[in-house]
Amino acid sequence: MKKPLVGALFAVLLLGAGVAPATAATAATGHDASSPVAVKEKVRPKAVNFAGTVALSNCSGSVVRTPDSQPGDPALVLSNGHCMETGFPGPGEVVFNQPSTRSFTLLNASGSGVGTLRASKIAYGTMTDTDISVYQLTRTYAQIESTYGIKALELNTAHPVQGTAITVVSGYWKRTYACNVDGFVYRLKEGEWTWKDSVRYTSACQTIGGTSGSPVIDNATGKVVAVNNTGNEDGQECTDNNPCEVDENGNVTVREGINYAQETYGIVPCIGAGNQFDLDRAGCALPKP
Repeated sequence: MKKPLVGALFAVLLLGAGVAPATAATAATGHDASSPVAVKEKVRPKAVNFAGTVALSNCSGSVVRTPDSQPGDPALVLSNGHCMETGFPGPGEVVFNQPSTRSFTLLNASGSGVGTLRASKIAYGTMTDTDISVYQLTRTYAQIESTYGIKALELNTAHPVQGTAITVVSGYWKRTYACNVDGFVYRLKEGEWTWKDSVRYTSACQTIGGTSGSPVIDNATGKVVAVNNTGNEDGQECTDNNPCEVDENGNVTVREGINYAQETYGIVPCIGAGNQFDLDRAGCALPKP
């Protein structure tokens, strides 16, 4: 994870966006990063733009929905656990249904801010096993679409595929990064935190501070497959801002200049009727408080 940027207020005034930690990572479960790249049928990619992304005060994020979310449900915003206004949660800590009045700048397709959305609570947040925060908003999807003409991004329900062409879309910087899924990391360790089954990007995605929480979009489907969260900045091993990869046998690999994301398909089974988190739902494996 990259630390919050210096001069946050100045950057907000200058850019009209939020300032945030750079990126963070999630570990991997049962996926060999050395396995052959999956061969995918060529599909004409959808145009990836900024519609539905948001800028936080210190990070990036996006308005998201599950396939079962309804127009009248309170909308959700996805970002990183390390981007929460309450600070970095410690190892094993889970924030659940905690009141919040945080605001988000909603962007349109061209990256212009069109309005402010406000949270009613942090529905879920953690840096254990993954690095995510999900805020519930005071407005519904229907209200957001009616007011701004912007639809939420849909969370994909399946594990990402190696070799997939992806775009990291930063609402904070109003900038995109295009690359591919290079592989998956059994365990990604950074300082006190360990993440499972993280996505490793190919080197073209040189994400920076403030891109933390950006949705990682599958270019072919337009769906969110991960959330951007960290990168190895200096070549150090397993330190803050220098995550290392740990395989099933405990072997450690350091990849200086390579960045990572946390998969998001595992969020979907944990969200039930009314867009409410239910950690006891079948298939939900997110850590519990």
